[in-house]
Amino acid sequence: MSTACPRCKKTSNPYFRVGDTNRKITKECFDYYRCSSCRLIFLSPIPDDLGKYYPNDYYPIPSSKDEIARFAEYERYKIDIVKKFASGGKLLEIGPAYGSFIYLAKEAGFDAEAIEMDSNCCKFISESIGARVICSNDPYEALQKVANYDVITLWHVIEHLPDPWKTLEAIAKKLQPGGILLIAAPNPEAFQFRILGRFWPHVDAPRHLNLIPLSLLGEQMRSCGLKTVWSTTTDKGTLGWNIFGWEHFFAHISDLRYVKTGLVFIGKIVNIILGPIERRNTRGSAYTAVFQKEK
Repeated sequence: MSTACPRCKKTSNPYFRVGDTNRKITKECFDYYRCSSCRLIFLSPIPDDLGKYYPNDYYPIPSSKDEIARFAEYERYKIDIVKKFASGGKLLEIGPAYGSFIYLAKEAGFDAEAIEMDSNCCKFISESIGARVICSNDPYEALQKVANYDVITLWHVIEHLPDPWKTLEAIAKKLQPGGILLIAAPNPEAFQFRILGRFWPHVDAPRHLNLIPLSLLGEQMRSCGLKTVWSTTTDKGTLGWNIFGWEHFFAHISDLRYVKTGLVFIGKIVNIILGPIERRNTRGSAYTAVFQKEK
């Protein structure tokens, strides 16, 4: 049975049904559709209580500021990307988890704030990192309570939002003229997705509600007054998500620990063999894009 696309309202046909293959929190199955017009892939219906599909350890909290400083080094490529387009100013991160990027942003001289749904993460960011944080599971509503920013980032958050389009419109209004929006998200045009289909780990049902093509995201941002100034599927983060995809696909074949170890190794080998393909023609498992508000 077809349904209406939540973005363009055109007819969308069933694309696949899949369970929670990543976390195995539930035995339920979930239906994804693909819009025949804009090519958005989306979950329908969206579960009423999304929170129950996020385990308590979804965000492991560092024990100290020193520990987050060590964790943050793995994410330094993020602030390096931002600094190519903005040297400072007010920065907002939506969905920072325990705050590695917020830590790096403050270290780089940005006046950094956050919107986060996990109360433990909010407490850690506020007390250990010293950044202002709004605790909310509704970014759109939280955005109504903040000032304007020079930089807004969503690192693998947009796919979790029930209504990303409304949130993106609100974000555009909160950017200063010339300000930048940075979004990283799973790439539904990825080589891995073509091969693995519904078992692609980056589907991550039911937590990933939307898989948005990069071209569609660019179209949406143009309608909000932002132009695409840079995009890639080969930044350091994406290359890591390529490895993640192969390793987790094979690891999920068996729950036996000794078997799983061998399967993960197979995933590493597959990544080495197929890596050159994934580095070509926007075929990576994720994309990172920067949009700038018209001055």
